[in-house]
Amino acid sequence: MRYINEVDLRQKRVLIRVDFNVPLDENQNITDDNRIRAALPTINFALDEGAKVIVASHIGRPKGKRVPALSMAPVARRLGRLLQKDVKLAPDCVGAEVRQMVEALQPGEVLVLENLRFHPGETLNDDEFARELASLCDVYINDAFAVAHRENASVVAVTKFAPLAVAGFTMKKELEYFKRSLLDPARPLAAVVGGAKAMTKLPALENLLEHADKILIGGAMANTFLMSVGYDVGRSMVEEELVPVANVLLRNAKRQGVKVYIPVDCVVADRFDPKAETKLVTVQDVPPNWMITDIGPATSLLYREALADCKTIIWNGPMGAFEIDAFSRGTYNMVSTIAQSYALTIIGGGDTDVAVAKAGEIGNISYISTGGGAFLALLTGEVLPAVEALGGI
Repeated sequence: MRYINEVDLRQKRVLIRVDFNVPLDENQNITDDNRIRAALPTINFALDEGAKVIVASHIGRPKGKRVPALSMAPVARRLGRLLQKDVKLAPDCVGAEVRQMVEALQPGEVLVLENLRFHPGETLNDDEFARELASLCDVYINDAFAVAHRENASVVAVTKFAPLAVAGFTMKKELEYFKRSLLDPARPLAAVVGGAKAMTKLPALENLLEHADKILIGGAMANTFLMSVGYDVGRSMVEEELVPVANVLLRNAKRQGVKVYIPVDCVVADRFDPKAETKLVTVQDVPPNWMITDIGPATSLLYREALADCKTIIWNGPMGAFEIDAFSRGTYNMVSTIAQSYALTIIGGGDTDVAVAKAGEIGNISYISTGGGAFLALLTGEVLPAVEALGGI
């Protein structure tokens, strides 16, 4: 795979596929522009090299139709402010008018294409749509790690038709940290895996058995593991069909010498509500009609001690329903533990990122991945289609 700093961009039309799928409020105001800021090093590098920059992205899921509320207009305005220059917005992402606007670009100018997903060809990975996108550029740059796990035309098929296809700095950084955390980690390597659904995380856990020295499990998915070893978890969220699978995973981990930690105590509530009655119990003492909503303080201490000697820590998924204050302590204790660690620390997943940001600890984490689904796909051992299209890791 080649990168943006390895090719000549002078006077070239450079199409940069970014992830500007930013959250918008009801008035189409951007509520978090971190994804735009993440792409600035790549965009600025192209501008400094004298390129004519064309920016492409999607917002939301318009399902192949033009949805005015999902226009790229707010993104073009915000990008202009961040770059401190005029940024034009194209009326579409393909077509004669767009081609004319591209041809009129001067070196150092920026054009933002309209939402790629306004066209069904984007999510269908359609060759003809990809060919039209590729015709706009001399150099194609993929800097959208967050959609690298999707077979979309703007990240996969486009590479077949672009004169030259390389990766941007965001993609480069993501893949470098992946190599440092899983392919060639400083050991011991620990994986902290939480979140609500075991279904989405079990494939990652199975793959992590081949890489990690320790695995720490939290969130609602821990309930499935607790049940698999015989604990009654009351009315807690459990994926009962996965209980046998969880038990097999624990036995495989023991056989492979991987230490797997599950909660020893928990916060339970009589209902899932901010005003619910709560109490701390051991996992042996969950009341029949109560539900587990967070890991308890003894588990937080156990996990802190388990991570103390680790040289690499990967974290995906909160320890409890942290959006409710009474159920948030386990997640914030984990944020504190990882932020204070001397290990290489890598975090991925939207909810986990939110918790770290709310705790004010972003600056104390080695790297926060820009892609939730793509990050999890890497943990699962999947080949990312967009990365493969650029030549692979």
